[in-house]
Amino acid sequence: MADRVYLFDTTLRDGEQSPGVSLNVREKLQIARQLAKLGIDIIEAGFPVASPGDFQGVQAVAREVRGITVAALARARSQDIDQAWEAIKAAEQARIHTFIATSDVHMQYKLRMDREQVLEAAVAAVRHAKQYTEDVEFSAEDASRSDLDFLCRVLAAVIEAGATTVNIPDTVGYADPNEFGDFIRQIMEKTPGIEKAVVSVHCHNDLGLAVANSLAAVNNGARQVEGTINGIGERAGNAALEEVIMALHTRRDRFGVQTGVVTEEIYRTSKLVSTLTGMPVQFNKAIVGKNAFLHESGIHQDGVLKERTTYEIMDPAKIGITMTNLVLGKHSGRHAFRQRLAELGFKLTEEELNQAFARFKQLADTKKTITDEDLEAIVEDEIRKVPATFELEYLHVFSGTTVKPTAVTALVVNGELIQEAACGNGAVDAIYRCIEKITGRKYPLVSYVIDAVTSGTDALASVTVKLANEQDKIYTGRGVDTDVLNASARAYINVLNKIVYDEQK
Repeated sequence: MADRVYLFDTTLRDGEQSPGVSLNVREKLQIARQLAKLGIDIIEAGFPVASPGDFQGVQAVAREVRGITVAALARARSQDIDQAWEAIKAAEQARIHTFIATSDVHMQYKLRMDREQVLEAAVAAVRHAKQYTEDVEFSAEDASRSDLDFLCRVLAAVIEAGATTVNIPDTVGYADPNEFGDFIRQIMEKTPGIEKAVVSVHCHNDLGLAVANSLAAVNNGARQVEGTINGIGERAGNAALEEVIMALHTRRDRFGVQTGVVTEEIYRTSKLVSTLTGMPVQFNKAIVGKNAFLHESGIHQDGVLKERTTYEIMDPAKIGITMTNLVLGKHSGRHAFRQRLAELGFKLTEEELNQAFARFKQLADTKKTITDEDLEAIVEDEIRKVPATFELEYLHVFSGTTVKPTAVTALVVNGELIQEAACGNGAVDAIYRCIEKITGRKYPLVSYVIDAVTSGTDALASVTVKLANEQDKIYTGRGVDTDVLNASARAYINVLNKIVYDEQK
C-alpha cells in the first residue's frame, strides 16, 4: 500500500491573511464544511488570540464540523496556547499548532532572542500544549533560512517534548526545489527521533515555487503538505492544494503516495473559496482556471476529439467539472432543475430549492439556455448569504451621454418599504448613493469587480464589492444578474447585510 500524505488546509488562517480578505463566522463554516467534503485531513481554522472574531470563527468550526481534525495556531506563548485550546476543545479531533522562528535573521531582529532562548521557548510551548491534547504540531518559522544543525536540535527537542508533527516552513518562499528537497532529506537523516513525528512542509509562493518545493519535500520524506485552496495567502500566497493533490494523483508513478481526497470536490471548493473571499481565479491557473481544460488550437481540438489523452493529462470530471446533455431553459421543470443541482453537488432544503427555482425561472425568461455556471451563481447568490436586513424591491436607472446619471431605488428595510433617488458620477455611483441614503450607512469602497459568469451578450454578470467598516475590517459582497446594474445593487446590499449581521452577532 502506498504511503499516505496528509493535507493540511490553512485557507481559513493563512488564506484569510490575504490583503482585502475577511471572512465572517458563517462564511468560515461554509468553507470548512466543503473542505471536509473534499477530504482534507486537517483544517487550520484560524489564530484565536488574534481577535475575538477569529476566536469565534475557530470555535464555530470546531463545534460544528465533524470527521476532520481542527487546528488552531498559537505562538510559543502560554496565553496563545490557552486561547487556542479554548477555541478548539469542542472539536472531534483537536490540534494545537504552535510556532517560533529559528532563523538567525528572525531571532535577532524580530524575536530579539538567542538560540538557547528560542530552544527553551519551543520546548515549553509544546509541553504546555501537550497538557490539553495529544495532537501537537510545532513549526519552525523561516526554517528554510535556518542553520540546519540548530534546526535539527530544536526539532529533536520538541519531538521529545511531545510534538507529533513538525513543520518545516519556507516562510518567505526563498528555497528552490532541489535545495528544499535536499534540506528535508538532511533533516530526516540528522534529527534524532524524527521517526516519531510526521514531517510537514508549508511553502510560500514568492518565487512561484511553492507547489514544486512541496512536491520535492514529499519525494524526500515529508508526509504532510500545508497550503490553501487557489493558493491564496499573504504576499504571493501559499502552495495551491488543488495543484499538489492533482500532481500526486496524476503522477502516482513518480511519487508513490496517496491522499484521502475526493478529487471530484476540487472545482466546487475552488469556486466557493473564490466567491466568499472575493478573489477571482486567474483564467490560466492550473487545475481550476477557466481555461485549464479549454482548447483553441485546431491541432489540439482535433487531437482531443480523437483521443482526450493526446492533450489532456487529467479528466475534467476528476476534479468535478462535469458535462451533461441536460439542457435547462424556461420550459424546464422542478425535477430537472433539482436533478442538475444534485449532479453539481448541491443539496438544498425544500425552502432553498423553491427560492433557487424561482430565481432560475426569472433568469430563464431573459436567457435562452442556462449553463452550469449560471446555476452555481444562482445558488451562491440566493442561498449562501446572511439573513437580509435590506432587500432590493426595485431599481430604476436613468443614464446616457446627455443625462446626469440618476437612480431611483426602493429597499425593504425590516419589513418597511423605503424609496430614494440620487444622482452620481455614473450609474453605479448613483445606485450606491441611493442605497446609502436609505440605509444610513456609508463605508469606503475598497474594491469593485465585474466578471461574466458565462459568455455571450446574455451572460450573467457577477459583481464583487468590498467595503471597509469603521475598524477597517474588509467585507465582501457578491451579486449576479444578467443586468450589470442590478448585479451591482445586489452586491452592495449583500455586503451591507454582512456588516449588519456581524454587528448583531
